[in-house]
Amino acid sequence: MSMFRTALTTLLVMLALVAAPVMAQTSTETLRPLVDALGQGGFDGAEKAIAALAATGDPAVLPIFEALGAGSLNVRKADKRVVLVREEGGADVAVDPLTGEVLGPVGRRDTDRLRVNNRLRSAIAAAVAGLSLRATDPQVRITSAESMFKAADPAMMPALAAAAADEDNAAVRARLEQALAASVLRSDASDDEKIAAVGIVAARGDRDALSLLNSIASGTPGPVQQAATEAAAGIESSLAVWGAAQNVWYGVSLGSVLLLAAIGLAITFGVMGVINMAHGEMVMIGAYTTFVVQEIIRTSFPGLFDWSLAIALPLAFCVSGLVGIAIERSVIRWLYGRPLETLLATWGISLILQQAVRTAFGPSNREVGNPSWMSGSFEIGQLSITYGRLWIVVFSLCVFAALMLLMRYTPFGLQMRAVTQNRRMASVMGIRTPWVDAMTFGLGSGIAGIAGVALSQIDNVSPNLGQSYIIDSFMVVVFGGVGNLWGTLVGALTLGVVNKFLEPYAGAVLGKILVLVFIILFIQKRPRGLFALKGRAVEA
Repeated sequence: MSMFRTALTTLLVMLALVAAPVMAQTSTETLRPLVDALGQGGFDGAEKAIAALAATGDPAVLPIFEALGAGSLNVRKADKRVVLVREEGGADVAVDPLTGEVLGPVGRRDTDRLRVNNRLRSAIAAAVAGLSLRATDPQVRITSAESMFKAADPAMMPALAAAAADEDNAAVRARLEQALAASVLRSDASDDEKIAAVGIVAARGDRDALSLLNSIASGTPGPVQQAATEAAAGIESSLAVWGAAQNVWYGVSLGSVLLLAAIGLAITFGVMGVINMAHGEMVMIGAYTTFVVQEIIRTSFPGLFDWSLAIALPLAFCVSGLVGIAIERSVIRWLYGRPLETLLATWGISLILQQAVRTAFGPSNREVGNPSWMSGSFEIGQLSITYGRLWIVVFSLCVFAALMLLMRYTPFGLQMRAVTQNRRMASVMGIRTPWVDAMTFGLGSGIAGIAGVALSQIDNVSPNLGQSYIIDSFMVVVFGGVGNLWGTLVGALTLGVVNKFLEPYAGAVLGKILVLVFIILFIQKRPRGLFALKGRAVEA
């Protein structure tokens, strides 16, 4: 009997909503007597008032329904007006639930609290559901349908059926039908209706659907149990495939980050043979350049915030590149051919740069915002892709392509390749190898700077930012082949995907250790990496 009364209440509320203009905005003067009617006529009168408020279709009544359900509404005895009572300055005051206007102080005996029973709670839930399901924004309707799918409340079946019948948006209608099917599975409907509902839920194919079907399979005997079990098995197989695809995407995303961090190191290490332990600090400088650019835009040109990364990219390249040239001209040029001294010197430079940044910006993390075009995500089947990661993958491939064009089709790129293959012969042919060294170190540092711009969107901008990527960058360069850009690309993507497949089984730390062991064993067999450079100097 209680189930019938709940369903009838829900149906009455939905009929009132259908009869009213959809989401019509109602004036406060029109709503006020309907709100005051909540305190008249006992539970029956309150139920009729709820239906009348729902019939207005005005979203302004949603907070009133929430307050009524929470037991926060009171009736002022003097004029029978429904008010909210809250404490301000140590005293209770009455507040208009429609406008939020403070109406004055009230005593404890000046009001009566509006009591709510289970029947009224069902009516409130139906009214809120009806208003949410008929919101003008399709995303609001989808969100409401999603919450009802998870709740799977049979009392919501009339509301969902009425909303689905009137829905014009195909995507919203599909979500409403799924929520209705979930409610049918929890109801006392016939086996045929439940088997049909199993098919609708199974077509959804996500983990929420799997959880619902597993619970139905374990608690409902007969043909419905068999249908739910078969549908759950199909979803599990599909989710396994989508899970593998998701891991591949995560691996590609991680690989693109490693590519950005390592590609500049590949140039420096390959051409100059310098083990640059300060490479991570070039990444850090690029990230802090992005922070400074955004701070200036926030304070002086807020309308340009979506262009902040485009502005920061050339600035980060120039700042990091100039710092790199300064390091090469002042320190590294005196240490060529002495790898241990170079390693120690660049490690000391990295500490100096970290401390300089701490002095200038402080030791705490700095906030770098995401432009609107890098915010949010979308789904392909069960594959979730964030726009931020997608743009970083695209950006890293663009940087790689631009660098390949520079290396192959410019005089500077030709000189770099000549120095890489045979430094002495290149010098004899008139190439200024010291100049090539300086520009190469500046180019590698500049690319690290623009890598910092990208990393600022997915990681904390702090003085230790570069230290998180320096070891992984060296592993990518050594694995792919020192100085070979294609090797760096393949190495970064390979290590990224392998890491993501190992993490669920071995954990993040142990996964990295296993990757390191694999690289050590691999280098034992192929000391020059996947793609070894060729040339007289290299082969000597």
